[in-house]
Amino acid sequence: MHKKIFFVTSNKGKFYEAKKKIENIEQKIFDYPEIRSENLGEIVVYGIEFLKEKISQPFFIEDSGLFIDVLNNFPGPFSKYVFNKVGCEGILKLMKNEKNRNAVFKSVIGYYDGETKVFEGICEGRISTRMRGKKGFGYDPVFIPKNSDKTFAQMSIDEKNTY
Repeated sequence: MHKKIFFVTSNKGKFYEAKKKIENIEQKIFDYPEIRSENLGEIVVYGIEFLKEKISQPFFIEDSGLFIDVLNNFPGPFSKYVFNKVGCEGILKLMKNEKNRNAVFKSVIGYYDGETKVFEGICEGRISTRMRGKKGFGYDPVFIPKNSDKTFAQMSIDEKNTY
């Protein structure tokens, strides 16, 4: 029997996607402060420093962002805030007449089991010209990963997790 690892997140979509890849995780909802930084790694390390005094078992946290080339990497680490304010529709309006639609999703995971380990993943892609698909969450309806014609919102979780 594997030991449970806590995934500290209030985002049900993130947890569900992670649970498809990592069997022995359990969601733990725990509010923690986030610093304002343009570096996802700094944000994650700050969160771990706060949480390690409060959670006695191994845990991990994740922060991610959508970085759009032509918008100087906006919304970047402020993706959640921007999404809550303007949603995918707002991003599509900002991109309306843009030919360069290149973007990347970055995800940084911080794991703590007595020591801190940080991992970064990058998914290259582009912003679609309209919202497509009903699955997923966040910017999934407008992000098309490299070598695909589908947005994340048009993919099953298993297919999305291959990226």
